[in-house]
Amino acid sequence: MNSVPLVAVMPDPIRHPWLLGQTRNDSHLCQRQYSDFNRHTDFPISPPMQTRFILINTSHAGNVGAAARAMKTMGFDDLVLVAPRWANVLRREETIQRASGALDVLENARIVATLDEALQGMTHLCATAMTPRDFGPPTVTPRVHFEQFASTLSAEGAAQGMAFLFGSERFGMRNEDVYRCHVALSIPSNPQFGSLNLASALQVIAYEWRLALGGYAIHDATTPTVLADASELAGMLGHWERALVRIGFLDPLAPKKLMPRLNQLFNRAGVTQEEIHILRGIAKMMDSTTPKP
Repeated sequence: MNSVPLVAVMPDPIRHPWLLGQTRNDSHLCQRQYSDFNRHTDFPISPPMQTRFILINTSHAGNVGAAARAMKTMGFDDLVLVAPRWANVLRREETIQRASGALDVLENARIVATLDEALQGMTHLCATAMTPRDFGPPTVTPRVHFEQFASTLSAEGAAQGMAFLFGSERFGMRNEDVYRCHVALSIPSNPQFGSLNLASALQVIAYEWRLALGGYAIHDATTPTVLADASELAGMLGHWERALVRIGFLDPLAPKKLMPRLNQLFNRAGVTQEEIHILRGIAKMMDSTTPKP
């Protein structure tokens, strides 16, 4: 008997349910590669564990390619397929197209006949499911389980390998396969529409697991700004003072507190060196376009 899929079964042959609703055509294929991400060195779970993603009885080649892509974005490359529908699934055109550059993951992937073969070397097994069962491992969210798992490792020492198991697109995991696992992971989703594509579900779990392992650093798209120092700010204010006098805005005989107020304004703004150049350019233009008295 099959276990309850991660989402309600849908009759549409194109969009199969599960955690997992199969959408055969992505809206676009992003070609950007993520190999330049730098990994944090401070792993909450230490040492880093071997991680394996196992797809059981996958029926759509595109899902295999998209899963490989999702794995690579999070820095994982151990993919095992258990009795997929297509014996040549790793070489099919749809697989390669949906992998979108993650060809190394496909090249390293293995196809095996049984789940026992796929689980060799793995010590902590995570099934995927939508609802709790009357019998079997507890059903929890990925983030909660990974936090609990990290605390267990701290007390008992590191396990050897983490395996994430995904069932077929239409039926999910069989009960007997779920019973072998330590936990059933469930992604919180809209109760009225919890259908996720296989690769989307894998991406969420891979992301949560990568965070538990320490995550990746975010690289700023812009260069760091350099604040102007006191002398640069004073020079710019002197330039502005002359320009404001030139255009008749500042009366040098009765300046009141205009310049100190401008000084305080720019202090609050945290003006950068580049902005100092812009402000000086404005002052220069005011000075050059105003007739001399």
